[in-house]
Amino acid sequence: MTEIIERHVPASPERIWELWTTPEGISQWWAPEGFRTDVTALDLHPDGVLEYTMTAVAPEQVAFMQQNGMPLATDSHKRFTAIEEPARLSYVSVIDFVPGHDAYEQLTEIELHPVEGGGTRVVMRVEPLHDEVWTQRLLAGRANELDNLAALVAAE
Repeated sequence: MTEIIERHVPASPERIWELWTTPEGISQWWAPEGFRTDVTALDLHPDGVLEYTMTAVAPEQVAFMQQNGMPLATDSHKRFTAIEEPARLSYVSVIDFVPGHDAYEQLTEIELHPVEGGGTRVVMRVEPLHDEVWTQRLLAGRANELDNLAALVAAE
């Protein structure tokens, strides 16, 4: 069952689009708390790629990764499936970082709706991962990313 995460972000859809679709924008907010994101490739068109390295930098995240037998830095690969500037963005993530599981794909869809009076309602639809524990980790990470995005634009 697809999970839905929503946030009101105090910026225009155009500004959110810019932060979501450029290396400079992504590196400012994409990583969950305690991680850093470095974009290595971004080709914004259907079947184009987004590739980045996410690195654990906070001591508690470093410890979590080590305790679970995961590397401190992971390369992530996404393929865009829909691009409708500045309203809709969809991508498939390659889930290849789970110990003991073969790689598979997971879909995320984002809609940006202008809000009367200002801001944008961000709606994120997230396909679940292979089990409930990993799905909840994914959802917590995506919710944290949206919180980071809202905090970034609120501070601008």
